[in-house]
Amino acid sequence: MTLQLVPPYLIESIGVFGFGLYVLNYTLLTTRIIGGSSVQFFALNLTAALCVLIGLTINFNLASALIQVFWVCMSLIGIALNTFRPPAEPA
Repeated sequence: MTLQLVPPYLIESIGVFGFGLYVLNYTLLTTRIIGGSSVQFFALNLTAALCVLIGLTINFNLASALIQVFWVCMSLIGIALNTFRPPAEPA
């Protein structure tokens, strides 16, 4: 299925949902429900960035798209570092 077959309002809704995920993620971080180095933080940030990127296919904005690509890359790095980190040595 191509994005041309999806109604524009649905694509914009996905972008707005991404915004909501960013706000949720920042709220969870601020209230210390999740940590800034947790896989959950990076996974939620990755999902938010991808949703906003999808929303940008309707009304493209280069600066916003570049920010979202940055967040995707940083989130993938954060997930990789936290997933494949060797176990800490006992003190």
